[in-house]
Amino acid sequence: MTTTTTTQTADISDSARGILMGLLAGVLFAAGLVISGMTDPAKVIGFLNVAALFTDAVPDEWDPSLAFVMGGAVIVTLIAYRHTQPDGNHKETLKSAKPWLTTTFSLPNRTDVDWPLISGGAMFGVGWALGGFCPGPALAAWTTNGDLVWFVPAMLISMWISSRIRG
Repeated sequence: MTTTTTTQTADISDSARGILMGLLAGVLFAAGLVISGMTDPAKVIGFLNVAALFTDAVPDEWDPSLAFVMGGAVIVTLIAYRHTQPDGNHKETLKSAKPWLTTTFSLPNRTDVDWPLISGGAMFGVGWALGGFCPGPALAAWTTNGDLVWFVPAMLISMWISSRIRG
């Protein structure tokens, strides 16, 4: 019985540490979005205004800053995925055989393209282009941008409904 109590205590401690690290990562991510200016929908819309590259008739100029932010994220992700294999055969450059807060790597292994992926990506893209926000920047800007008072709750409710529909 002592073993069970110790295991439960360790599980609670691991869970609390995971929540704390997740919160820390979220705050760091939000800070990065704010510092890079990605919580300003004008930056996103300026990036999507590719017509400004080809004509002077389009108001405002094209803003490449989002490309640099996304490029930095892609580079970090490519390096991490280059050294992590889904089957557990990791490159020697990895210092450990698992992430810090879990017992094993849990990487996506689906390669199919289905209707939910296509329709979800299309809805995300249209919403992003119209509103100038994706979920991360919207949450980061929620406290400082009065226009998001209804956007973020609607986004969260939509995510919840979507998770219930998919089962």
